[in-house]
Amino acid sequence: QVQLEESGGGLVQAGGSLRLSCTASGRAGNPYAMAWFRRAPGKEREFVTAISWSGSLTKYAASVKDRFTISRENGKNTMYLQMNNLKPEDTAVYYCAADGSWVSLVTSDYRGNYWGQGTQVTVSS
Repeated sequence: QVQLEESGGGLVQAGGSLRLSCTASGRAGNPYAMAWFRRAPGKEREFVTAISWSGSLTKYAASVKDRFTISRENGKNTMYLQMNNLKPEDTAVYYCAADGSWVSLVTSDYRGNYWGQGTQVTVSS
């Protein structure tokens, strides 16, 4: 079992920045890829970005590319999401996920077993 906990959400004005964190605990010793997803009000959950165990592979949704940066510190079992130039359409609950399979994690309609509880990000116009 892997437990995931997000932090760092909040309210920010358009054009501002936030940094989210996701810390893994439990049986987190095995290599695992991690990702951020988000769910906006009235919409389906969508993929935001993912990073492999080593950090050598990353993938971004087109809507956040060049504004968001994913990173991780395996020694701290923590993944980060630096969000710059935030837009009102980025408003959502952000969830982190972990999976032993990179391929599975970046597949559309991902349905994994390990998710955090989510952290709210609200961007005002």
